[in-house]
Amino acid sequence: MKAIFSRHSGFCSGVKYAVDTALTVPPENTYLFGELIHNPEVVKRVEARGIPTVHSLGEVPAGAKLIIRSHGVGRAVYEECARRNIETIDCTCRFVKRTQRIVAAAGKEGKTVVIAGRKEHPEVEGLIGWCEGEVYVVSSEEEDFSRLAEKNIVFVSQTTFSEQRFLKIAENIRKVCQKTVEIFKTICYTTIWRQKEAAQIARSCDAVIVLGGLNSSNTGKLCEIASEYCKRVFRLERADDFEYEKFLFYERVGVIAGASTPDWQTQEVLFKMEENSAEVQATTMMDVVEGIDKEERYKKGQIITAKIVSATDEGVYVSASGKLEILLAKEELATEEYSREAYAEKVGSEIQVIVVEVTPKVKLSEKMLQKIREEEEQLKEIEEGKEFSVICTGFNKGGLTAELGTYPVFVPAKEIRSGYVKELEKYVGKKLRLRLLEIRKERRKEIIASQRVIIEEERAAREAAKAEKEAAFFESIHEGDVVEGKVERVTSFGAFVSVDGFDCLAHISDLSWAGVKSVTDVLEIGKRYQFKVLKVDRENKKVSIGYKQLQPQPWELAAEKYAEGDIVHGKVVRIVPFGAFVELERGVDGLVHVSQITHEWLENPTSVLSIGEEIDAKILAFNPAERKITLSIKALQPRPETERPERKEHAERRDDDRPRTKKASRKTSNPEEEDEYREWSESESFGASISELIGSDEENK
Repeated sequence: MKAIFSRHSGFCSGVKYAVDTALTVPPENTYLFGELIHNPEVVKRVEARGIPTVHSLGEVPAGAKLIIRSHGVGRAVYEECARRNIETIDCTCRFVKRTQRIVAAAGKEGKTVVIAGRKEHPEVEGLIGWCEGEVYVVSSEEEDFSRLAEKNIVFVSQTTFSEQRFLKIAENIRKVCQKTVEIFKTICYTTIWRQKEAAQIARSCDAVIVLGGLNSSNTGKLCEIASEYCKRVFRLERADDFEYEKFLFYERVGVIAGASTPDWQTQEVLFKMEENSAEVQATTMMDVVEGIDKEERYKKGQIITAKIVSATDEGVYVSASGKLEILLAKEELATEEYSREAYAEKVGSEIQVIVVEVTPKVKLSEKMLQKIREEEEQLKEIEEGKEFSVICTGFNKGGLTAELGTYPVFVPAKEIRSGYVKELEKYVGKKLRLRLLEIRKERRKEIIASQRVIIEEERAAREAAKAEKEAAFFESIHEGDVVEGKVERVTSFGAFVSVDGFDCLAHISDLSWAGVKSVTDVLEIGKRYQFKVLKVDRENKKVSIGYKQLQPQPWELAAEKYAEGDIVHGKVVRIVPFGAFVELERGVDGLVHVSQITHEWLENPTSVLSIGEEIDAKILAFNPAERKITLSIKALQPRPETERPERKEHAERRDDDRPRTKKASRKTSNPEEEDEYREWSESESFGASISELIGSDEENK
């Protein structure tokens, strides 16, 4: 007889912690809330220490200590303990606590909680104690779920519930529910492993022993699963229940222990088997796999061709030799959606898979093999120079690390970009564009790649394209050309304008004939305008353009607007000792001589006029070629009743008997202003007219 023991047997971590606590905590004034585990012998050991088991808080005196078992309790128990000053020693399983948090949050959000499990089970009772709203407990996929159709569902499970049944219930709820269904697979992972291993052992053995408390839910599930694959399943509560005679003629006997079964009980069963037969061999499931066919041993990464033997809800069973059947989980099949019926039709056909794991049991995958083959095709393209992308997952002193499928990727620091890279950690989580440098094969294929070569190639390509474009641009542009450009950005000294993709400068002095303080007074960013090319510097790759050169000058239009004798309106913009300059429009100024401000003699124009003042005046003289206008304010004012004595004639007579006037002169205290006035008055046409109008200083006085 060969005894096959489940690898995942005995106490789970949650039960072990609860039992260890109950067997080590000081027993004085300590109570246990409910049966610690569904194992009579363990319960007796705890009670023998003087720790009584209670089933209601009324049995616990105030100020005592209370052990909460791994199944957990409802919120009300904690609140009552706090109120009565009862210290809780919480041994609730961490998986149960997670489920408690889920249902509590669902209740606060107004959702309906559905629990897969036995309603009378203490874990389920505890979960219900954390629910604030509607809660339903279901134990079978055959139940009527129509009552849930109009509800927002949060579906959880008792941690020891059957995984297969949980999935079926979830599927049925999805079919009827018209609103949100949130599914939390809260079955303990050790429970899942035990259930899967129970099925595998039962399939490989002639008889199966399921050892554990008769009230244990997880032991009951193991017994139920084993019965699906083996007709001879024996459930034992303790080692004393083992009867060797019942197993005498079985070649392979599987032994499965529930989560509430201590190791010593499992060992006692083994000892009894050894006492009755010297040929009894205790082994693990992995030994069984290897012993069924010693030649059928697999290595991780090995690709095998197997035949599909059967299809189940979990996946398909395949065999490479015709002897050992291995489960190929539906998650590992290369199909978008698994259908048991579809694969049942493929029984007898061959399938290629890869060995993913060999311990604790052989795990196969068709999906992984497909992925590896796709990666190999991709690697061929990469070896031919194709660019590829990865997300940086880490770094070390030498550079960055990443993964391309199953291949590790390394980017040396000098290959990240041009120049030295100091802070490598900044690249973690970012996308890298790479090109292969080499493939190292010391252990497994490692891709050494570079991002720098791509960056430098693209930079070189951009520079070449830019140079070609610039050459074509400077070949086509000439001084005097009128071009269209878009204003890209402005500065204090001008605007940069894109002309056929090349930046040209329009200096602020070339924007308006009248002058501007800010570029945006004339040009708007983002708009297109016509400009005149002023200068092309091919050597330094610079082009100067002007906007005002295509606009009419104010003085060119002034000849059409103004004439001698016109009455005009303007603003005083500057005052000097010899008069005031009046702005008639932007870029067009006229001079009101001090003698033309008023009929009275003025010492200084500021006694009558101020900067910014708006006035009306008469044009006395207008020369657009010289850009000069002489204005008179007093010409629009009535003369005083008493006339001044007639001015002395200082005009000299020419030979042709025409009067010759002296050029107007006026001394100022500022040499620059005196020069300005001289420049203004000494034009050939303006000299005579101004002298005739204003006379000499001596006469005016």
